Amino acid sequence: MERKDMSIYQKRLDALRSELRKQSLDAFVIPLTDEHMSEYVGDYAKRLAFISGFTGSAGNAVVTLSAAAIFVDGRYTIQVANEVDGTLFERHHFEARPLLQWLRETVKEGGQVGYDPELATLPWVEEATDKLAHKNIALVAVSQNPVDAIWHDQPSAPQAKAYPHPDIYSGQSAEEKRSDLGQLIKQAGADSAVVTMLDSVAWAFNMRGDDVRNTPVTQSFAILNKDETADLFISSEKVDDTLRSHLGNRVRIRDRADFYPALRELGEANKSVLFDPKTNNSAVHQSLCESGATILKGDDPCILMKARKNRTEQMGARSAHIRDGAAIAEFLCWFAEEAPKETLDELKAAQKLWEFRQKRDLITGISFDTISAAGPNGALCHYSVTERTNRPIRLGELFLIDSGGQYLDGTTDITRTLAVGHPSREMKKNFTRVLKGHIALATTRFPIGTPGMALDAIARRPLWDAGLDYDHGTGHGVGSFLAVHEGPQRIAKFGTSVPLEAGMILSNEPGYYKEGSYGIRIENLVLIVASDNVGERPMLEFENLTWAPIDLALVDPLIMTRLEIDWLNDYHRLVWEKISPEVDGKTRQWLEAATKPITRPH
Repeated sequence: MERKDMSIYQKRLDALRSELRKQSLDAFVIPLTDEHMSEYVGDYAKRLAFISGFTGSAGNAVVTLSAAAIFVDGRYTIQVANEVDGTLFERHHFEARPLLQWLRETVKEGGQVGYDPELATLPWVEEATDKLAHKNIALVAVSQNPVDAIWHDQPSAPQAKAYPHPDIYSGQSAEEKRSDLGQLIKQAGADSAVVTMLDSVAWAFNMRGDDVRNTPVTQSFAILNKDETADLFISSEKVDDTLRSHLGNRVRIRDRADFYPALRELGEANKSVLFDPKTNNSAVHQSLCESGATILKGDDPCILMKARKNRTEQMGARSAHIRDGAAIAEFLCWFAEEAPKETLDELKAAQKLWEFRQKRDLITGISFDTISAAGPNGALCHYSVTERTNRPIRLGELFLIDSGGQYLDGTTDITRTLAVGHPSREMKKNFTRVLKGHIALATTRFPIGTPGMALDAIARRPLWDAGLDYDHGTGHGVGSFLAVHEGPQRIAKFGTSVPLEAGMILSNEPGYYKEGSYGIRIENLVLIVASDNVGERPMLEFENLTWAPIDLALVDPLIMTRLEIDWLNDYHRLVWEKISPEVDGKTRQWLEAATKPITRPH
């Protein structure tokens, strides 16, 4: 992979170190997030990319006066090596070498480590304060972010208009939601709740926007009150008469800059405030604490209500996935014809898929930057194709495409791995192991109250049996015309202990990645529903939402069980029944062949 010019990062580090000296800091922590604790952030908040060149969606860096380090998880170990100059930054897996351990070992005793309180949660601040205190190192909240001070062409915060999300898609009016939320706030013993996650605010007010690439949210904060009123803090440029009418007279629209003063007003009025330490930044806590508010720690009241999709949202998700499946079928048909000619590359494939999606009703955009990865680029779990990294799609390789659409009635996310020409025996074996894990999870029933982390090993077992694994979670939550990564539901080794519930949407996406060679991932979205299985305990199961062929050229029936083959054949039968009415001509003929039953050789 061609490497970008790294000299600019040396200059930026030099400038940052000069700024640290001005602020009497020995080090500064640079996370990849914004003041809403977002995973995907606007260009103005991409401080980690500005200082290091790393463009992944998860990571942290530390810069001292003489050293620097960046910390990522297993999804990004290859990408960080490609994007970040190892002579400027030490590169670490965050589990093998934790950031706070590195700080404690690197910063001198009695030193001062700066952090931006709007970019850190309270638990992180408390943990960092405690661990650094062992070496008499002070953690200092800065009033001006040093990166912003040297980022002279830093983009402005986005000012796109916010707009209503109609009840016909949300399934519940914003007024009804605020009534339910008011009851939750009362039950917590609070007068108000602070909500800062962008998708929570968007959900609570049935409001969407275009402030974050591929995620239909608008930059805003909210204070929800037990009397069912609310304060929405949003730039005036984003609000028009349509939105004002939609919000109604029980929502006070205030300027975004008034948010922290309003928190202090709550304290001065001796209010009890529900505060989520996991999602609110530490500056929120500081404002409430200093002004005398009674702080009640608890979950963002929107988070579970948002995760449990109502009947309208469930029906919307099913419908959106049919339309999305038709677009995927057209793409797969096109790819099967064009890829063997060796005239395609990653960018052309991603663009063509978007062209097919654009023809679908209710489409507004993609749900994340398409991962279009040929050959060894597929081994980068969250690879992002650019003009610089764009790779031809060649015979004898695997092509991995992970993509999704934002539809007014639902958010989609699907990954398919495709053989270009004849796959090797190793490719087929490993693909089939991933498929076996996918099927194992898809067919799992589990008792009510089970957390996602209890299911993770089910999908990994076929890979573990072969001494293989993957360094990402098996399943993430998905919103309804909202964030493609949604909490608290998750299926992962080290996931949340929050129980999975009926109505939640998750991905099922085991994978395998061979560095320098290829990547494999099979991803469908699933909806948790009540099981009709009769037994001693009430059970839940997964209803499949995604309908698109799985590449039979990569399937090795010899290492599949009869039940696994039956599942695959039944899945493809349903793909044909649901998608064939949505396509015609060449695509329909291709789809019929792509969904034919397979048998296990005797």
